[in-house]
Amino acid sequence: MYAIVKSGGKQYKVHPGDKIKIEKVPSGVGDEVVFDKVLLKAEDSSDGKDSVLVVGNPFIEGSVVKGKVLEQTRGKKVKILKFRRRKHSMKSMGHRQPYSEIEIESIS
Repeated sequence: MYAIVKSGGKQYKVHPGDKIKIEKVPSGVGDEVVFDKVLLKAEDSSDGKDSVLVVGNPFIEGSVVKGKVLEQTRGKKVKILKFRRRKHSMKSMGHRQPYSEIEIESIS
């Protein structure tokens, strides 16, 4: 079983038990996160050969993916250098994007 969820303007393919790194969510460590924007859901059929595919238009009504926040962290530093030619000046900056690491618990 897997699902495709939308979070932070991006789409993620998730399985139960997966750990994903997404844009920061305003929840504390250990809190439950619910993704209600489920674009696609694939469930295993009873015979075990094929999977039943449900596609939303744009989202599947009543379908949610639940997860737990493992940690709030920041990504690697991106260095920015603004160089002004012939002015004998430049400006150096950096940016670290905040991320949340989520463990997917269930898809329903």
